[in-house]
Amino acid sequence: MRIPKATFRAHIVDGLRNAILNGEIEPGSQVTESSLAEQFGVSRGPLREAMRQLIDEGLLVTVPYTGTHVVDLSVEDIREIYSMRVNLEIFAFELIWDRRDQSFHDGLRARHSALTHCIDAQDDAGSIHAELQLHGFAYEATGHKILLKTWESIRGRLQLYWAAHHRAHGIRGPRRDGHDSYVSNALGNDFEAMRAEITSHMARGGQQTEVFLLGLKAGPSDPNKARAGVAR
Repeated sequence: MRIPKATFRAHIVDGLRNAILNGEIEPGSQVTESSLAEQFGVSRGPLREAMRQLIDEGLLVTVPYTGTHVVDLSVEDIREIYSMRVNLEIFAFELIWDRRDQSFHDGLRARHSALTHCIDAQDDAGSIHAELQLHGFAYEATGHKILLKTWESIRGRLQLYWAAHHRAHGIRGPRRDGHDSYVSNALGNDFEAMRAEITSHMARGGQQTEVFLLGLKAGPSDPNKARAGVAR
């Protein structure tokens, strides 16, 4: 049976994304259509489309005269992204706070459940994707196209940072209860409590990733301590 073009392209996107997040293609490394076509055993047409999608997701970047590269890791980027995330996510909840209906409650709980399922399965790449889906739910609910586009522009880098951090410290996803307070406040009635939760939640994630990038934290000997350190 012939595989639909869209399904085939999605398969290539998933394979390329996982190769980046698993470290098979390292941050900062150059990627070319010819080398990837050979690596994945596909033609250049659908591969070109897959690369374009990962550029849109923020995992790949094309620089004039130098080609396409996997996004590199920098402390400055982390600081900028996490400062943006706090303000963007608070703004998203400001927009939707009085419009949170049963559908919103059910949708947020479903995404939280998907995240815990991936964590329990020790699916690191799946956990990262599910965590971003959870945080992205508020942005989607706003219906604010520019806000959603801004969120999508930074989520690729977040995937890359978290994946590199997890590999360095032997972590298989975020803490299982790391988003319980976030979800509880998001479904609650106290907006100021939600604002405080977003601020502290983002600060924890940003600090952990920055420490990793600065090389100030040695790999943990106790996997439970490693897991406890990731409470995004």
